[in-house]
Amino acid sequence: STISKDSLKASLLQLECHFTWTLLKKDVGLEALEETILDHIKFVVECNIRDYNILSYVCHLKNSNEEALRNLRKAEEAIQKYHPGEIARRSLVTWGNYAWIYYHMQRYEEAQTYVSKVENSRKKLSSTARGKIQLPEICAEKGWALLRFGRNYFEKAKNCFENALESEPNNPDFNAGYAIAMYRLEDCAERYGDEITPCLEALKRAAELNPTDTTILALLALKLQRLHRGNEGERYIEEGLQKTPDFPVFLRYAAIFYRKKGEVNKAVEILKKALALTPKSVVLHHQLGLCYRYKAIQLKKTRYTPQEEVENLIQLAIFHFKTVINKKPVFFSAYADLANAYALGKRYEEAEEIFQEVLQRNDLPCGDKQEIYFNYGNFQHFYMKSESKAIKYYIEGLKIEKDSPGKKRCSEAVEKLLKQKIQSGLADATDIGTLGLVHKLNGKKEEAIECYKNAIALDPNNEEYQNALVELQLSI
Repeated sequence: STISKDSLKASLLQLECHFTWTLLKKDVGLEALEETILDHIKFVVECNIRDYNILSYVCHLKNSNEEALRNLRKAEEAIQKYHPGEIARRSLVTWGNYAWIYYHMQRYEEAQTYVSKVENSRKKLSSTARGKIQLPEICAEKGWALLRFGRNYFEKAKNCFENALESEPNNPDFNAGYAIAMYRLEDCAERYGDEITPCLEALKRAAELNPTDTTILALLALKLQRLHRGNEGERYIEEGLQKTPDFPVFLRYAAIFYRKKGEVNKAVEILKKALALTPKSVVLHHQLGLCYRYKAIQLKKTRYTPQEEVENLIQLAIFHFKTVINKKPVFFSAYADLANAYALGKRYEEAEEIFQEVLQRNDLPCGDKQEIYFNYGNFQHFYMKSESKAIKYYIEGLKIEKDSPGKKRCSEAVEKLLKQKIQSGLADATDIGTLGLVHKLNGKKEEAIECYKNAIALDPNNEEYQNALVELQLSI
């Protein structure tokens, strides 16, 4: 071909589109992501352009480039329908994706055509924009794409929306994206132990600018609930149920609100309705699993446990959690949920298998791993009645450097177990030495030294304790 592949690749890397935004396949379940986007296309028509753009990229990741091209044609149709007056400006991302897909199909002439289309349009646009060509709607589209790829991307997404807002501070779409990114960052902080709480104002502002967007109302309600202002929050949920009674994304958040409020039956009703509208949604399956498991645990506490009903609820929970991990293998917390549901149903071998399967994954992030060790320790302690194994796995979680809620839970659980043993007079040198290790891992050097001295008093020839003691004394 007359086109040099290298110079083509160099121009492709200059394009602003999904192929240059470093959206990695390993961070998502492709099947689940594709289904989420298809559901969104059906229910949120005004986002079709960016949904078809990202869908084309997902199709490419699934090795279906022909399907990717079909979705880009749909994006073009939507651009002609909604932005007939500024087709070039609105098509830059779509054309960039075209260029990349043709490049991957080794159709270099066509790839070059689209590269030129983007370059020429940018020149024309920048002559009107005084050479400044970072278009805010492209920043925003990048932000929305990053949000779809999971929690490793939320910080970058927030930055994209911030950039877009610099040019257009009152743009409803940019404010909505910014508020959602802030909410998700805070949600992760709660779960993975980074501290931030500034999303309330962003959500309020987005709600004012997007009066018809009930997703924002629902997130605002959940945020208020978290601030112990649930009654205030519930008014937004009721308003949303009036405005969009059939919008699955809103319904899912409404259900989370009622589950957290303790109205689990109401949550289940709402989730069933949402699942009828979008039967493949991973998040809905996960939420239903949580509700059924909660109901099973509550029923087990009653005086005359209706055994058959409990069994049935556990079966339902297992079914929904299995659906989640099959569709989205990177939904790590769902593995612990599934294992715990098996344990609740006395299916211990299956629980054990799930714990082993997820702990052997090499793509398991530290915070999730600590959370799973905590759950696995609980499983050993309360179901398998093995304190020694429980202690072992809590400590595995503690050994991982990252500070997270999971680590804190491992630490509290193992300290409580060891201190109970020591106070009851049943502890041996190993237990006291182990408590020393726990203190050491938690950075409590004085307490660790104390424990190792006591352990050595009971087991004078133990080199491990002697070495640990010397090392600690030197480090103070």
